[in-house]
Formats: sequence, C-alpha cells, structure tokens
Amino acid sequence: MKSIKNKIIISLSAMILFAGGLVSFANKPALEATAPAAQKNVQGVELNIAAANEAAKKAPVSENINENDYIKAEPLDIVANPDKYLGKKVKFRAVFDKFSTLGLDYKPAFRDSQKYISFLIKRDDVTDHTIPLSEMKIFIKRTYAEKFIDLDSGDVIEVYGKVFSNALTDAWVDTDKLVVITKKNKDKEKKA
Repeated sequence: MKSIKNKIIISLSAMILFAGGLVSFANKPALEATAPAAQKNVQGVELNIAAANEAAKKAPVSENINENDYIKAEPLDIVANPDKYLGKKVKFRAVFDKFSTLGLDYKPAFRDSQKYISFLIKRDDVTDHTIPLSEMKIFIKRTYAEKFIDLDSGDVIEVYGKVFSNALTDAWVDTDKLVVITKKNKDKEKKA
C-alpha cells in the first residue's frame, strides 16, 4: 500500500515540476524582458541582449542606395521565376495592400518577427477586386517600417530589395528602400 502511495506522490510531483517547466518556457519572452541585460548562454558566454537590440534599432535601412544596382522587374515576373531573380537586387512598382506577418519566422527563409514585418502588394493582373500577391514575401525592418505607418491600401509604392530566397517556390524579398509614389487618399486628406 505504501509503495502505491509513494508512486502516486512521485508521479504527481514529477507532473507538477514538468508543468512548472512548461509555464516557465511559455513565459520566456516575458522573463527575458524583465531579466538583466547581460545574460549567459548554455556555454556560459555572456550575451548582452539589450545592447544587441539597441544596435539593431540604430542600424537603419540605407536610403542612400545606388538605384542603378537594381534590376527593374515586374512583381508577377519575379513570382513566376523566383530562381531567375535569386540573389539579385530588384526594383518594382506596386500597389500597397497591407502590413502582415506572412512568412515571418519560417526557418528556411528566416526573418525574425521581432525585427521584421512583412507587407503585401496587390496583384496587378486582377482589376475587378483586390487580391494580394501572397506568393511574394516582402520583408522590411520594423524600425524602417515605422516611417510608413500612414501607408493605406491602394497607395502606389516603389520597392528596392534583394530576392534572398526561393523557398516554397516563392520569392522572398528583403526591402532596402521603400518609396511612396502616390497616396490614394491624398485628396481626402486635403478636404479634411
């Protein structure tokens, strides 16, 4: 009888410890936010997370790029031939649809959702309704994207970027520069 009680107590204790570990793992981002800036990884090497985050914020996307280094392309052509554009710098005009989280944290073409946000453009081969060109994953650093928080669906933009992956046979693009060409609601803003 004692041995059964001991087994039950040991099993319950193990389950409680395991559950506590899961809760701790689930709250890791919250714990990191309140933990000291300098931490140690598994090998005991000191990591300065706060300093790394500050450095990432201070490293803006360069707007002083050489536009001649970029190949002019159509978004549908890039999507149809991602292998052809892989590793190449491209520029294209498109109609902005919305900011998104599409493609973030996907391991084969990794862009960290803490540092990047993605955005969608509209397909230009469909005119009677809005369909996003989801086959093109376009990433922009969050710190740089803050300059474009007033972008609306329908604004015409020009994207300068590099196709860095063709995972899932899609085109994955890092944005080097974003230019707003035309604001859709420009007239509405003047009237207000």
